Amino acid sequence: MSTPETPAAGSVTTTADVAADVTGPPAGDPRAAGGARAPRDSSRVAPPARRLARAVVTEDVLSVAEHAAAVEDPAAGAVVTFGGVVRDHDHGARVTRLEYSAHPSAGRVVEEVAREVLAAHPVDALAVSHRTGALEVGDVAFAVAVAAAHRREAFAACEEVVEEVKARLPVWKRQVLADGGAEWVGMP
Repeated sequence: MSTPETPAAGSVTTTADVAADVTGPPAGDPRAAGGARAPRDSSRVAPPARRLARAVVTEDVLSVAEHAAAVEDPAAGAVVTFGGVVRDHDHGARVTRLEYSAHPSAGRVVEEVAREVLAAHPVDALAVSHRTGALEVGDVAFAVAVAAAHRREAFAACEEVVEEVKARLPVWKRQVLADGGAEWVGMP
């Protein structure tokens, strides 16, 4: 049995192989995005696919399960998902529904974030969508799925997508309250 430290019988390990395990992909390799040199995953037989399965802003109903299915990959040992769901309260007030509005650039922003995360993390596939329009309590407003060889990479990439989309996406939320009032959230 071979381990990352011990080559299999009959195999040849060169100095370049050992250096690649320690220093990561060679300069210019897309896996070395931003100049970062992550250690090479010696458990893989091929580099991460870094496939963008979906990156949209839509009025369509979102399914976290559909996002997970979109990132399926035989190299993935982990699929991490996130579903941002409309809740029935905010700041002590009862919420009955939300209405999301988006700037025309919102789809481009979601795709930019997704591509940045793909370049920065060794993942096989990523799907991300944010919904607009009227949503009821329990509806999925934001769905993310990430497939990677290992859970740590999948969790890290998923968290970064969620945080970056929340920080950068030009969407605004109007909360309709149970008392008949309404409030805007996320307005500049």
